[in-house]
Amino acid sequence: MTGYILRRLALMLPTLIGILLINFAIIQAAPGGPVEQMVAKLTNPGAGGASERMAGGGDLGASAASMQQGAQGTYRGAQGIDPDLIAELERQYGFDKPPVERFWIMVKNYARFDFGTSFFRDRAVIDLILEKLPVSITLGLWTTLLIYLVSIPLGIKKAVRDGSAFDIWSSAIVVVGQAIPSFLFAILLLILFAGGSYVQWFPLRGLTSDDWDQLSWFGKIFDYLWHIALPVLSMVIGGFASLTLLTKNSFIEEISKQYVMTARAKGLPERRVLYRHVFRNAMLIVIAGLPAALISILFTGSLIIEVIFSLDGLGLLGFEAALSRDYPVMFGTLFIFTLIGLVLKLLGDITYMLVDPRIDFERRH
Repeated sequence: MTGYILRRLALMLPTLIGILLINFAIIQAAPGGPVEQMVAKLTNPGAGGASERMAGGGDLGASAASMQQGAQGTYRGAQGIDPDLIAELERQYGFDKPPVERFWIMVKNYARFDFGTSFFRDRAVIDLILEKLPVSITLGLWTTLLIYLVSIPLGIKKAVRDGSAFDIWSSAIVVVGQAIPSFLFAILLLILFAGGSYVQWFPLRGLTSDDWDQLSWFGKIFDYLWHIALPVLSMVIGGFASLTLLTKNSFIEEISKQYVMTARAKGLPERRVLYRHVFRNAMLIVIAGLPAALISILFTGSLIIEVIFSLDGLGLLGFEAALSRDYPVMFGTLFIFTLIGLVLKLLGDITYMLVDPRIDFERRH
């Protein structure tokens, strides 16, 4: 197992570089970079948008590694602007260097977890990520925990009572949960319980109240759970269906195998057969899907939920950076998300081997 883990860790480096390179190349062709936004601001002072938050000065050379917009050329709408000013803007945002050099600088800086400085927030990107990451991790962990606590027992019961009235009406709930995305549930919960058209039992935004620091220890816990209830519930409702069906199908497949029939023929109690023999084998595929489930929650579900509930997490940070073309933040969050995904995938494989010692990845690599 040690050799496999070391090989997987070694493969993370080219994977990270490859993903950054692909996105680097895509951004080269994307219009509306920070220089173009500043040009639009200068030619149309009344224009709003992200350009109003441009940093007025300071050397942004540390962020040059993350600059992806092509800067060698004429910017649309730049007629009448002093070329020296355009050149100064390009220098400020790091676009005075060739793309290959910018990418090489980015890779070297990212190896030290130096993501540069945000264009519009005038703060180091790593500080922004460390500030926002706990919110996204909190949403992801709570959601994953509750999804597994609900889906696994429900899937097992549906498998044991396959075809019964319980299986039929619970399947209707599962189908609804699978058909409707989590963000629609989030909007519905806001309307019903957060001051939309009915009652306001839950707060509309944030993870804590303004007076959180003044609350008692118990009050802080209650306030935190009060704020996170609707976001997590909306993500759980939208995410439990697939795992429930996966658990049910996995148990049904195992129950029909010969070793289960043999155990029953020996007179073993049904509960022991189910949880001592079937459970371990049926859970392999569920455990294998844990990293993918958590990655999906962190990368897609949490982003939309953070936007809807105004939660100041990493997903919302990346979303706002994409809108404002804040390239250092965009690529910093991309790097962190990719790294988390690779680590979670490795942990899933390790857990897979621990649950079933018969699995040996060493012989496959």
